[in-house]
Amino acid sequence: MWQFTISPLELILRTVIVYLIFLVALRLYGKRELGQFTVFDLALILLAANALQPAITGPDISIPGAALIVATLFSLNALVARLRHQYPFVRRLLESPVTVIARDGAWVTDALSREDLDDDDLEAALREHGLESVAQVQLAALEQDGSISIVPLDGGSMQLHARRRRYRRHP
Repeated sequence: MWQFTISPLELILRTVIVYLIFLVALRLYGKRELGQFTVFDLALILLAANALQPAITGPDISIPGAALIVATLFSLNALVARLRHQYPFVRRLLESPVTVIARDGAWVTDALSREDLDDDDLEAALREHGLESVAQVQLAALEQDGSISIVPLDGGSMQLHARRRRYRRHP
């Protein structure tokens, strides 16, 4: 229980490889805010975590091995956050660009299809911005973080609800 079954270096290397694979998968899949996960999104994340766990730990079931894996994951996450902040090309690599989804009172149907946004998502975004229809929209964009920002056609000020929704995003 207290002794490594495999080399600590191998545990670190396995963790780095699986982290990178998972990072690529998340980038390709897109993301939702935790509160916006569907049951299917949650099942996918749980199944992926369960499938990846043996690839990280291998035959090691020791407590020091688990501590090393957790430390490696947190360190990798901090490194990626720092690189994303310091280097614009890393940010572009990891984050999807902003997508205009409505302009001058009409939806941009190609963008909606590409981003996999449905009518329920769009109607919810309009309501959250205090609008009744797309005819009231000058510009709407699906932001990098999955939220939808809207500039009303009348250009007037508006109040947003405190909570920002995030929507499905497929780069």
